[in-house]
Amino acid sequence: MWEKVRDGFDVFVTEGGHAFGAVRQVRKSELVIYVENAGDFEVPFEAVKEAGDGKVVLDKSHLSPKLCQAIANAHRGEDPRI
Repeated sequence: MWEKVRDGFDVFVTEGGHAFGAVRQVRKSELVIYVENAGDFEVPFEAVKEAGDGKVVLDKSHLSPKLCQAIANAHRGEDPRI
């Protein structure tokens, strides 16, 4: 799956949802993802559900609680209803 991922891809937890960040770096066994308003996080490739066409969709069940909280807060400053 890693060969489909490129730096700069938008990152989502649901297909068709809001992007919460972008791929900053592709490493041998993980991605470094920048999450808006939270910084960089390392994400193992087993958390990648889909990749291609400029986006990555993650499987939330494989993410750390800290990353899930950062995702939940990514757009809070833009729209308090999110």
